[in-house]
Amino acid sequence: MVAALAEARDQPDGPARLLELERIAVLADAAGDDRSAVDARFALIETALPRGERWRLVEPVRRCLAVLDRRPELFSEAEAELLTRYQRYAIEALLGTPRVGLDQARAVDDLARRIGADAEAVAELRCRIADHLGDEPTAREWYGRWAVAEPGPAGGCPGCAPARRADLLAGWGDWAAALDELRDVLDGAVDCTDQPERALTAALLPWLRQGEVERAGAAHVRAYRRHRGERAAFGHLATHLRFCALAGHPGRGLDILAEQLPRLDRPYDDLSAMEFAAAGALVCQLAVAAGLGGRTVHRPAYGDRPAADLDVATLGAVLLGVATELAGSFDARNGTGHQSGRIAAWLAERPVAGPVPIPAADEGATDEVDPYAPDDPEPSDREPVPLTLAMITMALDRRGDRYAVDGGTVVGRWGDAVIQFRQLGEHGEILHARALAARRLPAARRAEAYAFCNAWNHDRLLPKAYVHDLGDELVLAGDVNTDLAHGVAPAQLDVLVNAAIITGVAYADAVAALP
Repeated sequence: MVAALAEARDQPDGPARLLELERIAVLADAAGDDRSAVDARFALIETALPRGERWRLVEPVRRCLAVLDRRPELFSEAEAELLTRYQRYAIEALLGTPRVGLDQARAVDDLARRIGADAEAVAELRCRIADHLGDEPTAREWYGRWAVAEPGPAGGCPGCAPARRADLLAGWGDWAAALDELRDVLDGAVDCTDQPERALTAALLPWLRQGEVERAGAAHVRAYRRHRGERAAFGHLATHLRFCALAGHPGRGLDILAEQLPRLDRPYDDLSAMEFAAAGALVCQLAVAAGLGGRTVHRPAYGDRPAADLDVATLGAVLLGVATELAGSFDARNGTGHQSGRIAAWLAERPVAGPVPIPAADEGATDEVDPYAPDDPEPSDREPVPLTLAMITMALDRRGDRYAVDGGTVVGRWGDAVIQFRQLGEHGEILHARALAARRLPAARRAEAYAFCNAWNHDRLLPKAYVHDLGDELVLAGDVNTDLAHGVAPAQLDVLVNAAIITGVAYADAVAALP
């Protein structure tokens, strides 16, 4: 079981890896091997999270919690805390997709039992679920408790909590309160790699509604510069589109639609797809009214659907169909009409000012407009930014190395070492480097292989060495994980990549030198 799990972890991220991890978990259950079952389900969760597939967490989290209740001695304190955080993510899946049953809302009661009824995470989840169902009075009641609760390990990123609360307030039309909620973040007092762009996006419509139009325009340019390419930021694109529509810039909204439309085929979750489509339909509707109906937007082929150049009115109808179908699915699951009503309200909106001044994308915002001062389109070599796959490949390009990109994994060979780089963590904030020695040992040398790895780990800091037992042969591998939750500068990433390659090659050379 251990060998099968190690081999599954070596597979590229994707559906095949998820299916294999599920298979191993089921086999471990049948064999009564609770530890292997938990390990397989933790690996499944860690695979699903970066893909935005929180709905996949519901069943593995439920089964892991059952083991925790039955055999708490199997879990370290860190694992138990991590499982509580995963439980929160599984409950949040209810908000992101109608594929999760409404009974998942009752899982908040179990979370409250584990961490306390007044815990921040419990208050937030009850607030957001009530808002999702259209029960604003209950949502406001829980909002008050959430706002004063002490942050806890299951409460999510504390730097993003004000933005999540501001989104709720803006949805209720409390523009001034939303901006008050964001005050500390907008003053730069919060340490979070998603900031300031996350907060700037949350402030866009409140600033626009409050008449601070220049500030809103500069915030949109700065935040979209980052959100345009980040997978996890797909949910923010609807706000950028609505801003363009309501700020008197339907042409800019069409430009963003043309750039982002391919992402709708593989959205981060169903809620973000619904909101993107609804905001896009609003842009198209206002663009036609502004005389831009003659423009066309290219929609690439996907699955059995051929590529097509759609005029604005046709594109708007397609997007409206996507939005209303998803809203109907949510409402059928929820037993309410709230999501359909919310989409209808968006489509009835009209520009509140316009055209709002929008600085060119390559202009820095002035201090009077943007409290964060100028920033360059590209980060300097020493400016920390969130880790991306493109940054990893650029670091290898600067070295002049040859590599391949398979899904979300970068793979190359250096001497006797095959080295893989990929992102782990909820936000892709962990740089994971894995070195595989080209030389394999026969299974009969298992004891010798373990002794070699133990000696390496005793004498060397990097990489952490271990053995994959494939049955008839052994693969010697090494891992290096670096937490970059606070961002990484390109110059720092160069050092980390170089270190991973140098130590990985040294490890593979040592394996090759074994008698």
